[in-house]
Amino acid sequence: MTSFPLEFEDNIVHRSDSNVFDDEQSLGHLMIKRLTDAGNRVMIINGLTGEKLTANQLVTRSFVVAKALLAAGIKPGDVVSVVSENRFEFPYILFASIFLNCTCAPINATYSEKELNHAFNLSKPKFIFASNATIDSVHRVARSLSYVKRLILIDNEPSQSWQGLTVWREFTDPNRLLKVNFSPQAIDKSKSICLILCSSGTTGLPKGVQLSQQNFIVAIRNRQLLISGGVEHEVLLGLLPLFHVYGCEVLISVMTTVTGTIILLPKFEEQTFLSCIEKYRCTTLCLVPPLMVFLSKSDNVDKYDLSSVTIIYSGAAPLSKETEEAVMNRLRNPNVVIKNTYGMSELTSAVLSQKNVKKPGSVGELNLGVYAKVIDETGHSLGPNKPGELCFKGSRVMAGYIGDKQATSALIDEEGWLHTGDIGYYDEDLQFYVVDRIKELIKWNGFQVPPAELEATLLTHPKIKDCGVIGKPDEKVGEVPVAFVVKLDNSLTEKEVIDFADKDASPAKKLRGGVIFVDEIPKNPSGKILRRQLRDHLSKLLLKSKL
Repeated sequence: MTSFPLEFEDNIVHRSDSNVFDDEQSLGHLMIKRLTDAGNRVMIINGLTGEKLTANQLVTRSFVVAKALLAAGIKPGDVVSVVSENRFEFPYILFASIFLNCTCAPINATYSEKELNHAFNLSKPKFIFASNATIDSVHRVARSLSYVKRLILIDNEPSQSWQGLTVWREFTDPNRLLKVNFSPQAIDKSKSICLILCSSGTTGLPKGVQLSQQNFIVAIRNRQLLISGGVEHEVLLGLLPLFHVYGCEVLISVMTTVTGTIILLPKFEEQTFLSCIEKYRCTTLCLVPPLMVFLSKSDNVDKYDLSSVTIIYSGAAPLSKETEEAVMNRLRNPNVVIKNTYGMSELTSAVLSQKNVKKPGSVGELNLGVYAKVIDETGHSLGPNKPGELCFKGSRVMAGYIGDKQATSALIDEEGWLHTGDIGYYDEDLQFYVVDRIKELIKWNGFQVPPAELEATLLTHPKIKDCGVIGKPDEKVGEVPVAFVVKLDNSLTEKEVIDFADKDASPAKKLRGGVIFVDEIPKNPSGKILRRQLRDHLSKLLLKSKL
């Protein structure tokens, strides 16, 4: 990163972009060239079965899917959707759509039928790929959608008979594709939409985030520079869902820079997660905060050899310094470095990440091709150590929400600045810190209380497994903090939680709203707390208490 230093002028922080890969005709050309050059290098391993996938096999099998899509009538700009758990076929479909200059719309495999219907209507896929785990609900929704031309089952044997369903073996039959010719075509990378991803949906229905080929090329540039001069080859635990921007960005970047092997897992299971790290000697973990909490609290962690891990990246949601310290203490490995990142789907994953400078509580500094500023309520740019709304601009900003100009304009202003809705600041060394979401701040007696700060404190309690904090309406002071708590020890009492939280808290941050014990904290796949669900739960409890 030393070739592209941070710049600071007029309270705007910037890291110059590089022109690496700008001469490539498309993202597909770049990926094919890099993977072909890698030859028989193992790129992905199925963490459950041990099956290995080389770079050559990845290209060859993705080409087969591309030819199958061409034979089925796909054209550049058409949308292909995938509703599946992590598996080898996922990258085949994703890469094939990129090679064809089409758009891939990966969708959360745990979505309900209502959510699936909403997601499909955002991207309007021509072809939908689903696995046996998702085909039941996908078929019921897709059969009524006129724009869906074909439904393909990724598995070879359907769990039951479905009308109009094509199985994977039939769809990718080489004998049927002998006369299909395919070669990637040049395209305007900034205008070609590579992916449509569903936004986090923490405050309402998800929106369709459009990311261009150029967005991902910039992400690839950044990874290439980050690992330059570092380890020759990483072994990454591929637990992140590939339908999420974090998982997609890691997959595309690692496969294109050919800097690591991904150990692919379909879902999180405690013992499988830990045994894969031990068995495959994983060096790099890309995690979300709930998994960091697991590493800090689960008794199973001590039963496995995790000494191979050298770097843990935490992203997609805030990670407190308390949890970070707890993980370091639990792993007892002086060689482990935990690096925080900050990003969002609308910014093609991370725009901030910790690099050579590492400060407690920081989410790091700017990545390539990004401008950043912090503004007050009037829109004025603030200097160092002054909290305000984080805004970003540059080559990682999305093309917009599909079919929703109003929502796009509400997020990205006329000058191209994306307003994140997050409160943060930067210090004299241009390292950034995130406080909380503007809309999630609890307003107590004129003071703003960040829920994430209270949650970080509560998670240090040895009897608390997980927690979430929201504001409870109060006629006198506006709102008071109330904590939803998941017990790690059933002996935990409400008084014990309140006494612990209030011990060193300022008046605004005391748990005046009390404690509600629950079985789990609702979160989206990236680990963000779904506070709207907590608010709904609280409303029902308050209504019930009045009856």
